[in-house]
Amino acid sequence: MRAALIQMPITGNKEENIAIACRKLREAKGADIAVLPEMFCCPYDNTCFRLYGEEDGGPAQATLSALAAELGIYIVGGSLPELEGERVYNTSYVFGRRGELLAKHRKAHLFDIDVEGGQRFRESDTLSPGDAVTTFETEFGTMGLCICFDFRFEELARCMCLRGAKCIFVPAAFNMTTGPAHWELLFRQRAVDNQCFTLGVSPARNQSASYVAYGNSIAVDPWGTVLCRAGAEEVTLYADLDLERIPAVRRQLPILSARRTDLYTVEER
Repeated sequence: MRAALIQMPITGNKEENIAIACRKLREAKGADIAVLPEMFCCPYDNTCFRLYGEEDGGPAQATLSALAAELGIYIVGGSLPELEGERVYNTSYVFGRRGELLAKHRKAHLFDIDVEGGQRFRESDTLSPGDAVTTFETEFGTMGLCICFDFRFEELARCMCLRGAKCIFVPAAFNMTTGPAHWELLFRQRAVDNQCFTLGVSPARNQSASYVAYGNSIAVDPWGTVLCRAGAEEVTLYADLDLERIPAVRRQLPILSARRTDLYTVEER
């Protein structure tokens, strides 16, 4: 399965961002599945989320659906602000080869951090959390989907793995505090813990933005080997995912089959 990781620039114009995404998707020749970054059509800023948002079936979604059908590929549509009444969600939509909606994931863990001497950001000032573990089916098997801060929670990744996810796709926008510290570490560790592929796709870095994304889109195999990794620049990476690596690694290192679920409870003392 060939995946295209589209690390694209994000501008202040929604229509321009959608046009950039479409151009990049058309250029992703030979890809079975293409992945866009978190908030691909919106500046990552609380003041922008409602303004740039759309309801189910909105223009960004309709464009990606039509393009998936035209190109005959799967598209993990990064994420965008989804409007539902008074609520705004950070939502990722996945479209199949015929343009059909395969999955919709609302970011479940909101990014509320205040790192001393580093980044401060509170998504919960504007966004509402989702409440689902999200997987979807392809001809290659089951795939998992989460967004950025979700990926820090091993329980969520393990749930996707136990549902059969062979690859976990993560549209994300780590920043210049959390990215250098934890980005590669997390993608390698989740891959090793769950013995599956992990793919993270970030916006390209824009030093003049109010929120500066780390970039460094990445693909990791079930042994924890980095298959490809970007820098800060605008780029499309390609990762050829040999899904037969998954059962081979699981035979060699029986982490999942050796789990002691009879022990994994927290008892009051």
